[in-house]
Order: sequence, then C-alpha cells, then structure tokens
Amino acid sequence: MDIIYSDCDLAVCIKPVGLDSESEVPNTLKDALGGEIFPIHRLDKNVGGVMVYARTKQAAAALSKAVQDGQMVKEYVAMVHGTPPETGDWTDLIFKDSSKNKVFVVKKERKGVKKARLEFKTLSAGNESLVRIRLHTGRSHQIRVQFSSRSFPLVGDHKYGSRDDRKEPMLFSCCITFPWKGESKRFEALPDWAN
Repeated sequence: MDIIYSDCDLAVCIKPVGLDSESEVPNTLKDALGGEIFPIHRLDKNVGGVMVYARTKQAAAALSKAVQDGQMVKEYVAMVHGTPPETGDWTDLIFKDSSKNKVFVVKKERKGVKKARLEFKTLSAGNESLVRIRLHTGRSHQIRVQFSSRSFPLVGDHKYGSRDDRKEPMLFSCCITFPWKGESKRFEALPDWAN
C-alpha cells in the first residue's frame, strides 16, 4: 500500500482494491507508521484510491467536522459503458436495501430515502468513457447507482448492470481536498487505466 503523505496528524494512502477501508487499511497503516489510526471516511472494498486517516483524536475530530460541513471535497474517476453527456450535475433520491446491500434510484421521498448529488465531466468518450466525478453527498454506492440508472453502468460493476468480464468496478478515488490548519490540503493520484 502506497503512503503518499504522513505527519504527526495525518496519514494519506492509496487504498488497494480488496482491502477494507475501516479495518484492514488502518491496521496496515499502524504497522507502517505506529500509533493510532482513525478512519474518517470509507471506500467500498472493491474500490481503490486516495484516502485520508487521522493519527490523533483531535485530528479525527477536525477532519470529521470538515466532512460534516461539506468541506472535504472528494473526486473520482470512473470508466462507464456508453457515452454520457460532456458534463452533468445529477441529483437523485436513492434508497439502500440493506438486506441486498444494493441501492436504488427512487421517485418519491419516504423513510430511508436520501438525496444524492454529483457533478461530472466526460474526459474521453466512446463505447467505454472516462469520467471525472465530484461528489456533493457521500451516499453508499452513489456513483455506481446514479450512472447505472441512466444506462451508463460502471465497467466491471456487475451489481449495477455491467456485463463485461472485469472483476471489479472501474472506480477510483483520485483526489481529496480539505482545509487543514489554515490552508488547503490536496492529494491526488490516478490509476493506470485513467492516465
């Protein structure tokens, strides 16, 4: 696992596909850096990318507040089937069926339904298109279900409509920006398939 930045407060790494972001990644960081590691946000096990962890309780509180206040900006790259519009700003109502661990776009507000918003730009278009996405809300499977509901399932995402033979969704957390001690911190990386 690549650790791209660390100091006494923060550890920033590139989470590999297949590691759990709330237990396995913190344990790996503890082994490498020592001390405590506090998860601030999560990524699905089958998704890789840039993640930030706190190394003190004070840093965890400050980063958690940034997340709650919408000041932690998370961007992703994804490979999707089909050709989405050049740009988009999508807001949907989504519902998570916990028994199936699956999320659905729904038409009406009801108990358990949440708003999900993202913006995107198409970087290269074709049968498979590369998109860069900025999340405004951090809902479970949000990117996957919002693109799938418009007939642009993520390549490799068999849960949400992809029929190819790739093993995992082609989705990667490529950039995290957040305020820290009076300045803006930004960490960015791209997977091989997005270069």
